[in-house]
Amino acid sequence: MDRVTSLASQKAVVIFSKSSCCMCHAIKWLLYDRGVSPAVYELDELDTWGREMEWTLVRLGCSPSVPAVFIGGKLVGSASSVMTLQLNGSLKRMLIEAEAIWL
Repeated sequence: MDRVTSLASQKAVVIFSKSSCCMCHAIKWLLYDRGVSPAVYELDELDTWGREMEWTLVRLGCSPSVPAVFIGGKLVGSASSVMTLQLNGSLKRMLIEAEAIWL
């Protein structure tokens, strides 16, 4: 748990992902398109800690476990949560507040 929370707080936006996940890819590009430069951790490419971090994300309530998006050190959720925020206009405000983007 400590590893995930530590990594999640090291940058304004952090994505825990898997390289073969199409929804992870879509969320990464949504954020890139908005000018965000997130820290991305591909769990399937992390030999030692990837599986443990995936289980931690599940215990934190991520279902499915990836993509798991943290903004300002706080868990936002999975792809559906991020897309909901995008559609209702809240995502931009959250990114500005976390200083991931500027006006």
